[in-house]
Amino acid sequence: MNKRMIARTLGFILLAEAALLLLPVFTALYYQARFPSEDNVLFEYLATAGIAAAFGLILISVRPKDKTIYARDGFAIVSLGWIVMSLVGAIPFTITGEIPNYLDALFEIVSGFTTTGASILSTNGGGAPGDLSALSHASLLWRSFSHWLGGMGVLVFLMAVLPLAGGGGDIHLMRAESPGPDVGKLVPKSNQSARILYLIYTGLTLTEILLLYIGHHCGTDPNMDFFTSVCLSFGTAGTGGFATRVSGFADYSHYSQTVIAVFMMLFGINFSIYYLLLCKRFKDAFRDEELRIYLGVLGIAVALVTINTFKTAFTSFGDALHHAFFQVTSVITTTGFSTVDFNQWPNFSRVILFLLMFLGASAGSTGGGVKVVRCILMLKAAKVGARRLSHPRNVTSVTFNGKPVSRDTLNNTTTYFIVYSAIYVTSVILVALDPNLTSITSVVTGVAATLNNIGPALEELSPTANYGFLWPLSKIVFIFDMLLGRLEIFPLLFLVMPSAYKRHFRLHKPY
Repeated sequence: MNKRMIARTLGFILLAEAALLLLPVFTALYYQARFPSEDNVLFEYLATAGIAAAFGLILISVRPKDKTIYARDGFAIVSLGWIVMSLVGAIPFTITGEIPNYLDALFEIVSGFTTTGASILSTNGGGAPGDLSALSHASLLWRSFSHWLGGMGVLVFLMAVLPLAGGGGDIHLMRAESPGPDVGKLVPKSNQSARILYLIYTGLTLTEILLLYIGHHCGTDPNMDFFTSVCLSFGTAGTGGFATRVSGFADYSHYSQTVIAVFMMLFGINFSIYYLLLCKRFKDAFRDEELRIYLGVLGIAVALVTINTFKTAFTSFGDALHHAFFQVTSVITTTGFSTVDFNQWPNFSRVILFLLMFLGASAGSTGGGVKVVRCILMLKAAKVGARRLSHPRNVTSVTFNGKPVSRDTLNNTTTYFIVYSAIYVTSVILVALDPNLTSITSVVTGVAATLNNIGPALEELSPTANYGFLWPLSKIVFIFDMLLGRLEIFPLLFLVMPSAYKRHFRLHKPY
């Protein structure tokens, strides 16, 4: 393991976080000048940026003899990078007194970086510490900005700015951090691929900000000011879920809710599809099997939930369709925004949403979950296996987008499902020890909501509730589940594998 290169790269991560912390610093400066009565958190964010910069400078002073990053180094860098980034990112919440308990602050920022959106903050509106209404504009922006950073990945961001490794090592970082079973390069060089991804990502985000603010400017939605447009666009782009108001999304107009729903759907699509569209390869884009199934499942789910909630939860068919589209899109893309408390919907609709929690969005998107492509591959493998039972001499193979899928890819997908299931069951058992959770539905859906990076669950962890009342053990389990879900399990598990630290350890490419 190239320990010196790992340390140096962690230093770059800390320096990047220090620079990014200047965004809430400037926000604090602006609102302190405009509203002198607002709590001044400028020093706290500057101090945190200084701490991150100091440790970053120490680490980048390490001079590695070999700048090559191998596969296992990429796993270690991504895992340690996200942990260190979260430990530092939680500091401002605690030293400002807005979230006094550091474990709660860590839960909040991990939920932000992993684009989960599960919050420990109360929405009672009392303005006390630990309440959403008590957060300053700087902290609200930092929470939402963490979604945007985590959506595409901090390592991918760094690769877009500067080369981190030699010998083609950047691709190992991209594969370890980017969600999905197979991450390839859009162009021959990894750093160019990272730039293309971030240009598309930034372009979509700016477009959403503009459309949301147009609604405010035209009088369609007086609650959607520029600050709110930016925060909610950051959350949508990263398929996060943090709200800026204690009422969630209930107070925004149908126009704003529709814009957000459409962009949630767009950010749940593999970003390579947008690259194909930019290259005018329209046939290749629309022939993508995962895209067609993702949109098909979304459409069917919206139709079923609309029919089920019409007359039972909504008197108007238009309202039923609107909220069904928003909530289904929010859950399948693992964003977690909510316009209504879907915990009050009929059981049929709640079951559909629960199943969509596991399915997730497309590989190569900012969404979480198991991913549509993995489900497709497992179903196809089961179909081929069933055929072989009746026709053992037939030679059949699993195909995807018209190409045969290798046995290694299928084995890797099967392994992922097995480990994923084991983690889910273990988490359910541990969280079930919490006496503050009295409903098994809360336990089961809470683990699903955090492991799949969604946020709100059902019953006691519904969109109108929060995770703040849980035992510390439950919060720690959920923190690890959020990290495991965002990093696709294996990079984080790599850190606890004794064999990974052996000199001649070999690691196949991540999936």
